[in-house]
Amino acid sequence: MRRVRALAGLSVAFVLLATACGTTEDSSDDPTEAGSTSEETTGDGGPITVTDARGVEVTLDQPAVRVAGTEWNSIENLVSLGVMPVGVSDIKGYNTWVSSAPLDDTVTDIGTRGEPSMDTLATLDVDLVVVTDSLIEGAVEQIEATTPVVVIPGGDSQDNINQMFANLDLIAELTGTQDRAQELRDEFDAKVEEGKAAVDEAGATGDPVAFADGWADAGTVNVRPFAQGSLVSDVFEEIGLENPWGLEGDPAYGLAQSDVEGLTALPEDTRFWYMANSSDGGDPYADVLAGNAIWDSLPFVQAGNVVRFPDSLWMFGGPTSMMQFVDAAVDALG
Repeated sequence: MRRVRALAGLSVAFVLLATACGTTEDSSDDPTEAGSTSEETTGDGGPITVTDARGVEVTLDQPAVRVAGTEWNSIENLVSLGVMPVGVSDIKGYNTWVSSAPLDDTVTDIGTRGEPSMDTLATLDVDLVVVTDSLIEGAVEQIEATTPVVVIPGGDSQDNINQMFANLDLIAELTGTQDRAQELRDEFDAKVEEGKAAVDEAGATGDPVAFADGWADAGTVNVRPFAQGSLVSDVFEEIGLENPWGLEGDPAYGLAQSDVEGLTALPEDTRFWYMANSSDGGDPYADVLAGNAIWDSLPFVQAGNVVRFPDSLWMFGGPTSMMQFVDAAVDALG
């Protein structure tokens, strides 16, 4: 889980700018807010001007075709919108964690998510680079000396579903794929309704579900709760499940920190669901906590209410990943 832990660390070092909250629809009418867009229509679909998460206006003469990205949420969105990126940071990691929007073999690896290779980017002749503000100091300025750069927030714990769609809509505006963005929103809404009906049919509406991932360090399991405001938790709440974590998450991703002793504070009727990946960190709960006296005494362990989710579901992704989480939640109730 080291790649995933690195992402959580960004919320401490880089407090991401956020957009509107309270609904899955864009509630801001102010075109100057971060992530807003305005388009002057011409015969070829441009120019396009957007204001990104820095408050910087970025103008493209026409919709971007050759796009590179550093964070996997933006890459997932591009692929889901029908725009195969020409450059992606850490393709191996993306393929390990993101299964909802697979890359093809035309994509070039541009280095790490925090420090893309400027030399590689220079060879790709890109129209646009989409990043979050997790890049090393000076990287954004170096890229935008030759190529338009748009910075998007990684998340917003005040309303992560709304932020997810704000990111999607911004990328769609920049690539001229607004119709597909609307289709994805409609597909997500339909999946939520399907999930809500399945949760109700299972008699699980209102059930507490504690979702987490984690990692082992010197035989100790570090638990990372997806607290109130995390994207996956918000999606679970949309289908009728409750978040029992009494912990405060970080401002961007809604992630907290705990340990096995902290799990004793969860309500007795809690279902414990978690992410692990056999190709990246293994399963600390099954591999390390098996036989641990505290773990074995937890009510949800004794009741068999512990479920490991399938590998390669990206917890910080876009609508296609979140639809996978709805399906996985319904399966976990079965």
